[in-house]
Amino acid sequence: MGFFHGLDRESYDREYSDRELGLRLAQYFKPHGKKLLGAGGLTALLSASAALQPVLIARALDSLIIDRQRLDVILGLVLFMLGYGILNWGGNWWRRRTIARIIADMMTTLRTDAFAASISHDLSFFDEFRSGQIISRITTDTEEFTNVVQMVSDLIGQGLQVIILTGYLFTISWRLTLLLLGMAPVVMLTAWSFRKLARKVTRKGFRVLAKVNAAIQEAVTGISVAKNFRQEAAIYAEFNVVNEQSYRVNLWRGYSLSSMFPALNALSGIGTAILVYYGGLPATVGTITIGNWYLFISSLDRFWFPMLNLSAFWSQIQGGLSAAERVFALIDAQPAVQQQACEPVRELQGEIIFEQVNFRYTEQEQVLENFSLHIQPGESVALVGHTGAGKSSLAKLLVRFYEFQRGQILVDGRDIRTFDLHQYRRQIGSVSQIPFLFNGTVLDNIRYGRPEITATAVENMARHIGNGEWLTALPHGLQTGVGERGSKLSLGQRQLVALMRVLVQEPAVVILDEATASIDPFTEMQIQAATALILARSTSILIAHRLSTIRAVDRIIVLQAGRIIEEGNHETLMAQGGHYAELYNTYFRHQSLEYVEEVGRRKARRPQLYSAPRLRGAE
Repeated sequence: MGFFHGLDRESYDREYSDRELGLRLAQYFKPHGKKLLGAGGLTALLSASAALQPVLIARALDSLIIDRQRLDVILGLVLFMLGYGILNWGGNWWRRRTIARIIADMMTTLRTDAFAASISHDLSFFDEFRSGQIISRITTDTEEFTNVVQMVSDLIGQGLQVIILTGYLFTISWRLTLLLLGMAPVVMLTAWSFRKLARKVTRKGFRVLAKVNAAIQEAVTGISVAKNFRQEAAIYAEFNVVNEQSYRVNLWRGYSLSSMFPALNALSGIGTAILVYYGGLPATVGTITIGNWYLFISSLDRFWFPMLNLSAFWSQIQGGLSAAERVFALIDAQPAVQQQACEPVRELQGEIIFEQVNFRYTEQEQVLENFSLHIQPGESVALVGHTGAGKSSLAKLLVRFYEFQRGQILVDGRDIRTFDLHQYRRQIGSVSQIPFLFNGTVLDNIRYGRPEITATAVENMARHIGNGEWLTALPHGLQTGVGERGSKLSLGQRQLVALMRVLVQEPAVVILDEATASIDPFTEMQIQAATALILARSTSILIAHRLSTIRAVDRIIVLQAGRIIEEGNHETLMAQGGHYAELYNTYFRHQSLEYVEEVGRRKARRPQLYSAPRLRGAE
């Protein structure tokens, strides 16, 4: 197992050329053109003043060599250095403040675009890719890129200083200046040779960081399960494996990138030695003054400094480009669900037709094949069948969470692929098997889809369910806090809140995936009342697990391996003695009153058969 095991690119990742990245990033800088122009002008001014500093010192040296009593030269130099320091401090403060504002605005826009792109993806995207890695791109990667912008702005200022100073050096000695410039390509080519290596190792570094984030998120999210099964040590061990991999990758990255600076530093030292030797030859010294020779020597640091900085910050720069690459890949990822049009959706009546629909999650996982089903407006239909029969898949396709490969799904005679998805989903209510509640109050969650509805209207509707008795069971009624993911409520209470959330939305079509967990009879009765309200108001598709719900629907659809094998009401299907009767006797019969009474009679006749078995070795 190598350093990079498990760090392969995601299927939606792509590599952008430097030109593509540059053009893409320019779009984010474009709204700040005036500020960038002002900061650029100030950078040029500061660079010119910085380049002027060694020139004036060199002139002062020449004057003092001729006449060491020139106090005016010394005083002038002191005043210049004082003015330069004030200008440099004030100018850099304003420049950095402006660039910081640009960076903050740019990071906000980039992060907003990445977040908007991620939430617009269909559910299959989140099934395939871990949420922790997506979060890492939106948070860590965007911040990493924007941090580099400040470094680049500093390097630009240093580069301008070099250009100005080099132009002046040509006026003093073009031979020494050409010699100085002749060394630059060697240093630049050496730095450039590290480019691909730097981009590769930094990209791997971001991927392993995303794995660490994903491992932490999964551990924190599932901590209650881990504690229940006493697996804290196991999740720590799993995290430690990922963290150790992160350590090895980043160590290798550090070794690779840190080798650049010594290499360039050695080259700059060789260049300086050559220039000192050549400039100090008697023939050369006679052509330039001592002050100008000093100017050349002191300019070496200013000349090499941007290049050495470029190498020192090369890892961060390449990290920023790799981060931008990953963020843009997330933004550019194509959704699996593709709408053929975006037509407005009038109020739906709720007629649903599945027409020869084929659907598979993967090439090896065919779920539906030539599936057809017609549901009338206002009809309630229960889907029953073993796990994997295709019940949940039908619901996900109807809501356009997944893309089907062939056939049509029509609602009110119109292909759902032509609808405006936002308007279409506004008229579909869905309750998952394990309802998700957002941190907040019960009221906040109920009016999640309709924030404009008043608390009074919500309370009036809530009292239609069992006279509102479920509200009295909440400590603070509608203002009761639900906790993270609804952790402060029981599963039954969460179901009631989720059902209320659908009721206040008043959708034309409702999809209800009932929970299989046991709940108390009081909550069961409340849920039945809420479900009855939903059945009376809309076209309903229920993935049923309760006998009471199955008996309440208009039609039962029995699925097996993605095909309809039986349909009808409860009595008709039981009379046929087919697959539904088998399912009923396996999963639902124990919920019936007849079964409970029969068990009671058997216990009365043979109580010893129902005594609790003793464990081997029990006292």
